[in-house]
Amino acid sequence: MSTAIYKHSMQVHGEMVSYAWRLTGSRDQAEEVVQEAYVRLAEAAAKQLLEKPAAYLRRVVHNLALDHIRSRKRRERLFVPDTDTNLADMASSEASPEQQTLSRMEIFRLQEALSELPDNIRIAVEMHRLGGAKLREIAEALDVSTTQAHYFIRKGVAHCLTKLG
Repeated sequence: MSTAIYKHSMQVHGEMVSYAWRLTGSRDQAEEVVQEAYVRLAEAAAKQLLEKPAAYLRRVVHNLALDHIRSRKRRERLFVPDTDTNLADMASSEASPEQQTLSRMEIFRLQEALSELPDNIRIAVEMHRLGGAKLREIAEALDVSTTQAHYFIRKGVAHCLTKLG
């Protein structure tokens, strides 16, 4: 690759990252968006001749950045931290002291098991089992397919059952 072509491609890359950064507000997300855009550009170029690859790249960066923003807003809306609510508080206050202690111990073991899971699996399990969310809602929130959301739940529940013995 000639020096001029390399400099031009680096300039375009920098411009795309800056553009995505302005849209997403995050340098890391901007880098991810541009990386994915280049992959999509390469896939499209392999299938057909692109008359204006720079314009195509900018459009893909724009669309991916908007997708990231929508996904982040969905997650923020669905996963607002609720510091006042604790799983331990869910143990029945009408049970005997022994039952309350056993329930709390089991809940603490469940919290420990959940904390060992990767974030996406933990979130899927919590949304489904504790929040009553449907697979479609979980898939949308995590930006995965419903099949993947179902897999996350199965894997997470299996892990928790193993830990609770």
